Amino acid sequence: MDLLISSFFNLDILEQAWPFLLAGFWMTIKLTLVVVPLGVAGGLAVALLTTMRSRIVKWLVVIYVDFFRAFPPLVLLMFIAFGLPFLKIDLGAFGAVAVAFLLNTSSYYGEIFRAGIESIPRGQYEAARSTGLSAVQTMAYVVIPQATKNVIPDLISNTLEVVKLTSIASVVALPELLFAARQAQSVTYNATPIIAAGIIYLVCLWPLVRLLSRFEHRQIALH
Repeated sequence: MDLLISSFFNLDILEQAWPFLLAGFWMTIKLTLVVVPLGVAGGLAVALLTTMRSRIVKWLVVIYVDFFRAFPPLVLLMFIAFGLPFLKIDLGAFGAVAVAFLLNTSSYYGEIFRAGIESIPRGQYEAARSTGLSAVQTMAYVVIPQATKNVIPDLISNTLEVVKLTSIASVVALPELLFAARQAQSVTYNATPIIAAGIIYLVCLWPLVRLLSRFEHRQIALH
């Protein structure tokens, strides 16, 4: 037991590593505040494109969504970070992560919003148009708010996965939480920083997990 505690829950090691973990935590917060809104906005744009009448646009959206849902996000990130500079496009570590997450997460958010939009009865469109609203106004004021409400649990669930996925930013040396924990581990030769990083993720994401559970139970009760 003493060996377990000294290897994974060493308070002295934690005290030494804490400044690095805290800096990594703030970088993770900053990264989350950028990639989540980008993914949501991109996903909404993708979903709206699927409502267009053009078959070409619809097929292009299908190809986009299928490709980026199937393509490994880690490989995508490495290509953008290390491949694009050969084309004289250097986004930097943070920019590369933001673009990679936009491409990857917008495909998932897009499918969620698309399902939400398709869940709105056609009569809602017709009723809104009969009041004099344009197609854009109908989508903005009637359809999207209801569609978003219908898929809130899926949006929260996907956001949880996105936040956890930010840990792959460590492969391009972006000093987020996991990167900082690994650096501290390499210096101290102790797993305590990694365990501490995991606990930080747990504490931060637990409220979202409870919120998701609450929405799921509410939906079950309504049905």
